[in-house]
Amino acid sequence: MIDMNIKHFRKRCGLTQEQLAEKLSVTRQTLAKWENGEASPTIDDCIRMADIFDITVNDLAADMKEEELDFVSPKGKHIFGLVTVGERGQIVIPKDAREIFAINPGDKLLVMGDEQQGLAVVKTDALQSFASFILEAMKKKGEL
Repeated sequence: MIDMNIKHFRKRCGLTQEQLAEKLSVTRQTLAKWENGEASPTIDDCIRMADIFDITVNDLAADMKEEELDFVSPKGKHIFGLVTVGERGQIVIPKDAREIFAINPGDKLLVMGDEQQGLAVVKTDALQSFASFILEAMKKKGEL
């Protein structure tokens, strides 16, 4: 499980055992033992590896088939699955997405688009707080 995952994500990042071991401040032999299932990394080592691989610790420790590991998204990035556009253009935002981004009934969402890049959906309250932050920064610099 974790042994296969370490090896998979190390290779996906283009790192040799020596390179990853150096980043973790362990020996190459220690890393080889982790990858062969002869020893297990500490939780601190797992946290550092997850940061290096840009994944979550849960993804590092997950019991997945090798082909499933290719679909692990970088930390903070999500693929929630496919949605179907209804006759009147409506879509249902998947439950996992609503929970992670705290989208609740009655929330207002801004839909923006770029003909080359696609659509983006942003909660209006997040956009408003970002705009306020920019305005304050501009006022402090005397640009407003």
